[in-house]
Amino acid sequence: MIKSYWQKGGKQKRIVIISAIVLILLLFFLRDDYQPALLFLRKYVFIILISILFLWFMLRRFRASVHIGKRILYLVGIAAFFGILWFAGWKTGLYQYMQTYNVYNNLNLVEIHELPLTQNERIQPYNNIVTMAYESIGETQEVSPPQLVRIDTINQWTMAVQPAKEYMFQRMNDNTEELFTVESTSPFPRFTDKSRVPVTFSIGESLAFSRNTYNAVVQRFNFFQLFTLEPSQVYYMKNDDGKWVQVVNLIKWKGFFFPYPSYGGVMIIESGEHTATDYLERITIGKGTYVPPSKTQDYPFLTKQNTLSEEVSRLQAKSLQFLGGFTDPLPWNMETAVKIPDLKDDENQQPFVTDFNWSGMETQAYSGLYHWFGLEPIGEERTSLSFSVLIPGDGTDKLYYYNHAAKKEGLAGVSAMPLKVVESRKEYDWSVNKPVEFRPFVKEIAGRKRMFVISTIAAKRDDSKKFDGAATPDLALIDIEYRDVIWVDAKHPSQWESTIIEQLGETWKTDEGLTDEDLYPNRNEIDFEGSRDLSTIIEAAQNTIKDSVVTKIDSIITDRKEVVKDSL
Repeated sequence: MIKSYWQKGGKQKRIVIISAIVLILLLFFLRDDYQPALLFLRKYVFIILISILFLWFMLRRFRASVHIGKRILYLVGIAAFFGILWFAGWKTGLYQYMQTYNVYNNLNLVEIHELPLTQNERIQPYNNIVTMAYESIGETQEVSPPQLVRIDTINQWTMAVQPAKEYMFQRMNDNTEELFTVESTSPFPRFTDKSRVPVTFSIGESLAFSRNTYNAVVQRFNFFQLFTLEPSQVYYMKNDDGKWVQVVNLIKWKGFFFPYPSYGGVMIIESGEHTATDYLERITIGKGTYVPPSKTQDYPFLTKQNTLSEEVSRLQAKSLQFLGGFTDPLPWNMETAVKIPDLKDDENQQPFVTDFNWSGMETQAYSGLYHWFGLEPIGEERTSLSFSVLIPGDGTDKLYYYNHAAKKEGLAGVSAMPLKVVESRKEYDWSVNKPVEFRPFVKEIAGRKRMFVISTIAAKRDDSKKFDGAATPDLALIDIEYRDVIWVDAKHPSQWESTIIEQLGETWKTDEGLTDEDLYPNRNEIDFEGSRDLSTIIEAAQNTIKDSVVTKIDSIITDRKEVVKDSL
């Protein structure tokens, strides 16, 4: 068709050439718009090829057949093939089953035999941070999804104050000119003064067209990366020079048979004003510096950090259902099959980013931010803790897991925690208060490591779709072995361990055969110091009283002498 049109004359040739140039330019400049279609082809390449081959074969037989009955049979066969493909692949979850199995086969699994300690426990849950941030901005602004990252050795929630999606003019014209950064360990984070960082980004998550973060990153991809890489979450953190940058984590799709997502590195976007040069760069080659997984260690600010996509870590954690073999998750087995428990009243689901301290352990793992999962058996009525999964937040190619079920520890999982918290405080109005985000709390207490989960009580109005947040929330620690709830003061984290011992110490002492020295390893020293201080105080008091008595007696004798002298 194009060839015959080309041969008609010079005008037609010019039209074909101009049309081809325009098409090439559109394909070049609009690659961020059609990249999802390329990713679709990459994700389902095996299924698409099988479908095309089957359809080509059946249509060929259909055209070669002269009998109407056979033609109808071929059409029915085509419809049945695609119906079975849809039912088996998507309705029953077989495609995701095979995809998860591919993830499991490519995991670098490391089984650990003791849990690392937790540190820098965060107080406020995710949705409270969102609520309080929106209490501090104007009508035409919104905040980006908060992310827990390490800033100058301190774990902080960071988010951008950016033009709201409802206001198109601001999205096209304005920059992102401010960041919120609040400490995760603070019970009452403040969104004023030092928490508001003035910094300008010409590219943002809510900005329009080429200034949108997703569009700018995709424009930076080369031809092959358009089929394999996908931008995911956006983080705001300081680079090694102390400057604020956007870090976009990337998902890389691997494999031919049932492709699966994996950590694909990050794209680093520098801060700066919106200029003409910046505009030309964005629409042509995009913005950002690509750091592949193999080069992450060359950037110290990206190590021990939280830059791993939660979509990737969730699939990795879920793939542990294949520890018992390929067929174990099937309905007639399920001896070791596990699931990620998602609580319906909790708006922020696992993983929970947690700071772990591996000091003193033989495992060569860094102390820093990890994605934590508490996996449970498949059945809804079974709520024991089967596995604790720790996935390095900086994309390090390892997955650490602790097998609670194999050690027969009999620990309760997070699905059982909400009712235990509710039961411990019956005076609460639990229709408007919800225990949320059951995060790990591991400390060495009374002679061994003990695991708790910590939950924040979040307020929620009946007519609200979001948690409303509280300045100083109530905190509950649940001993998942003894199933007891300890209420602690959010403003005094240093007193949490003493509160735990005060409530559970006698129980541990009786049940585990502990001594006072096990429960209070520093008490003798404290008692000795206290006794010495008390003796000093008593001695000083005695000396004071003695001096006072002597002085009083001397005063009386002197007075008597004066009286006698006057009488004479």
